[in-house]
Amino acid sequence: FNLLDNAVKYTPAGGKIAVSVVLWEMYVEIKVADTGKGISESNQAAIFRRFYREEEVHEQQGVGIGLYLAREIVTRQGGYIKVVSEPGKGSEFSIMLPTK
Repeated sequence: FNLLDNAVKYTPAGGKIAVSVVLWEMYVEIKVADTGKGISESNQAAIFRRFYREEEVHEQQGVGIGLYLAREIVTRQGGYIKVVSEPGKGSEFSIMLPTK
């Protein structure tokens, strides 16, 4: 839910959000992609830290714990979460969960 909430929160009016689910042999991949503000490469690891918020998003409501919790939940299920993003072009978050 947090990934979708963030996509809505940080994608401007007229932007696009796409959600996809793919079943691979060993895992399920859930992707949330948007055409929002994007995240600089230097901040991409930091966004998963507890209470981390980028300076330019402080006008948005939040405490910076959502991505941390999402990663914790996914990791405890034996999966992982990753982000591919470029400032000004948007972000793509992928969650990989084992099928067994």
